[in-house]
Amino acid sequence: MKIEDVLKQRSGNVCELSGTADNLVIYEVPFAKNKGADSSILISEKCLNQIEKKELPDSKFWEGILPTAMWSEVPAVQVVAYRMLNRFRNESWASDALDMIYLDDDNMEWAQASGDHLGDGNVQLHMDSNGNILQGGDTVTLIKDLDVKGSSLNAKIGTAVRNIRLVHDNHEQIEGKVEGQTIVILTKYVKKQ
Repeated sequence: MKIEDVLKQRSGNVCELSGTADNLVIYEVPFAKNKGADSSILISEKCLNQIEKKELPDSKFWEGILPTAMWSEVPAVQVVAYRMLNRFRNESWASDALDMIYLDDDNMEWAQASGDHLGDGNVQLHMDSNGNILQGGDTVTLIKDLDVKGSSLNAKIGTAVRNIRLVHDNHEQIEGKVEGQTIVILTKYVKKQ
């Protein structure tokens, strides 16, 4: 039986976190020791985008989901619930849930492998000058003339930069090619097309 069929049967063809039946995708929970249905869950696209930090975290959305999902009998669901609760741990509802959640030693090790429990819980997203979330591969337009350090290149306002790459350790920077040269650009100087 295919993983997708196993997950659909296990979940009743609904998101294993939110219970919705719209736009379901398979999410393989990172850092699992074994691959397959036991390390994957069926979730909605909204849950996936929030888990993968592709959109701003929505506390109200998760507040109604995580305190219930953390009691799932599926270890992968428990692990995701633990990780997401840690992102909101500064809020009373998540702190209370973290005080109650129980994971056996192996699942706790799996849940903590992501490091979400160590950070401050904030999600830093790459955003353009208008607050739009940037993704790798997007096209942006410069909103200011930029002098490129170490080069005689001057990137003019209105220049389109296609197929950008996100600088993973700095949410205020992206990389892109201007006149055939790869440069680092501050996100506050671009707008998404």
